[in-house]
Amino acid sequence: MENKVNKRSALIVAALSSFLTPFTGSSVAVALPQIRSEFGMDAVLLSWISTGYLLTAAIFLVPFGRAADIYGRKKIFQWGIFTYTLASLLAVLSTSGLLFLCFRMLQGFGAGLIFGTGVAILTSAYPPGERGKALGVNAATVYLGLSLGPFLGGVLTQHFGWRSIFISILPVGLTAFYFTTWRLRGEWAEAKGEKIDVTGSLIFGLTLIALMYGFSLLPGRWGTGFVVIGALGMTLFVRWELKVKNPILNLRLFINNRVFAFSNLAALINYSANYATIFLLSLYLQYTLGLSPQNAGLVLIIQPAVMAMISPFAGRLSDRIEARIVSSIGMAITFVGLFLLIFLSEKTDLSYIITAQVFLGFGFALFSSPNTNAVMSSVGRQFHGVASAILGTMRLNGNMLSMGIVTLIFSIYLGRREITPEYYPLFLTSSKVAFSMFSTLCFAGIFTSLSRGKTIVPSLQRQEGRPGND
Repeated sequence: MENKVNKRSALIVAALSSFLTPFTGSSVAVALPQIRSEFGMDAVLLSWISTGYLLTAAIFLVPFGRAADIYGRKKIFQWGIFTYTLASLLAVLSTSGLLFLCFRMLQGFGAGLIFGTGVAILTSAYPPGERGKALGVNAATVYLGLSLGPFLGGVLTQHFGWRSIFISILPVGLTAFYFTTWRLRGEWAEAKGEKIDVTGSLIFGLTLIALMYGFSLLPGRWGTGFVVIGALGMTLFVRWELKVKNPILNLRLFINNRVFAFSNLAALINYSANYATIFLLSLYLQYTLGLSPQNAGLVLIIQPAVMAMISPFAGRLSDRIEARIVSSIGMAITFVGLFLLIFLSEKTDLSYIITAQVFLGFGFALFSSPNTNAVMSSVGRQFHGVASAILGTMRLNGNMLSMGIVTLIFSIYLGRREITPEYYPLFLTSSKVAFSMFSTLCFAGIFTSLSRGKTIVPSLQRQEGRPGND
C-alpha cells in the first residue's frame, strides 16, 4: 500500500512540474508583443526571453542531473521547484526588460534542476511494465500545460497584463513543493559517493553560452568567432568526458547503446524542429493577422490539446509495440504539419493553421512518450538519473537550437529592429524561412528514428521472463 501511495505521489510531483514549465513558456509566448511594447525590446532581444531561459536550464541540467544521482533526486528536485517559484514572483516585480530577462534566466536555473530529476523520480518509482503508462500520463500533463498556456496566457494578458501570468504560476509551484517535501517518501541516490565532474560542467556551460551568443551576433564577425569557439568547446567537451573517470555526461552510453544513442538524437532533432513554432505562430497571429492575445491563444491551444489527448494512448502503445515504429510515424506526421506552415501568408485562413496544428500535435504526441520510454528502458536503474538528464539535455538543446535558428534568421532579416507594422513583411519572410528549415530537419529525423534498431517491449519482456535492464 505504501509503495502504491509513493508511486501516486511521484506521479503527482512529476506531473505538476511537467505542467509548470511548458505552461509558463507557452503563456509567455502569447504575451511577447505586450512585453515588447512595455520594455521597447527589438526582435533579437525579444527572442532572448525564451533563449536565455533555455540556455540557463541547459547549462545546469547536466551537472545537477548528475548531482541528483549522487546526493538524491528528491533533494535536487525540491531546490528546483523552490527556485522556479521564487523566480516567478520576482518576474512580477520587473521594472525593465533586462531585469525581466535576468529573472527568466533564474527560472531557467530552477528548470534545470527540475528537468534533470522529475522523469528520473517517476521512472525509479514505476517498474518497466507500468512505466510507459506513467510516462504517457506525465507527457499528457506537459501538453495540458502547453494547451492551457496560450489560452489562459492570452486571457490573462489581455485583461490583467502579462505579469498576471507569473502570479498564476505561484500556487502550482507551492503545491508541487508541498507534495515533494511532505508526501513523497524516500530518496533515490544510486551513485552516492561518486564525484561531480566540475571541469566538464564548466566546459559544457561555456560552450553553450558561446554558441547561443554567437547565433545572436551572426552574420557579423564576432558572431562567427563565438560560434567557432563553441564548436571547438564541444569537441573539447566530448574528448574530456570520454577520458574522465566520473563524467558529468556519460557519453559511453551513446557508444555502447544504439537504442539510447539514436533515441536521444531523434529527440534532439524533433525538439529542434518543433519548439520555436509556438513562438513564431504567436507573433504571426498577432502581428500579421491582427488577432488579440486572447484569440491568438485560442488558436494556439489546438496543437497541445491534441498532444494531451493522444499522449496517454501513445505511452500505452509503446508498452506493446516497438518505440521505433510508433515514434517514426509520429515524426513523419510532424513533418507534414511543419511543411504546411511554409506557405503562410497575410491572407491565410485560420482553418489552414488549425489543420497544420492538428498534424503537429498528433505527430509529436506519437513521437514523445514512446521515445522517452525507449530511452529510459534501454539503461539500467543506476543510470536513470543520467539518462533522464541526457534526455532533458536533448530536449533543452533542441529547444535552444530551435530558438537559435529563429534568432539567426531574425538577425539576418530584421536585425536590431522592433517588429513594428512596416517590418511585418520581413517578419513573415523570416518565419517562412524558419519553417522551411524546421521541416527539413524533421524529415531527416524520420530516418534517424528508424535507425535506432529494435527496442525491447516491456510487456513482452515480462511474458518471456526477461530480467531487462533493471
